[in-house]
Amino acid sequence: MLTTTHLITVSPEILSGMPVFTGTRVPVKTLFDHSEAGDSLDVFLDDFPSVSREMAVAALEQAELMRRHYAENPDEILPDVLDDVFEETP
Repeated sequence: MLTTTHLITVSPEILSGMPVFTGTRVPVKTLFDHSEAGDSLDVFLDDFPSVSREMAVAALEQAELMRRHYAENPDEILPDVLDDVFEETP
């Protein structure tokens, strides 16, 4: 099972700092765009083979944790649950 540590990379050197799946140039937003369009996870993975199923599922799980957290704590800006997900590089 994939751990969430450094699942997402944010670096000005990669797509001008857009959050991407670590080790790829695939913006995390594309996973949610596919989902909003009604595409299955398999369609996303076929379109972006550099993202593993484990990475995509972990991102979706983290999004669900965030959704739950914000539902319970709407005034918080960034929950501690994300501390191990993002890797920011200068």
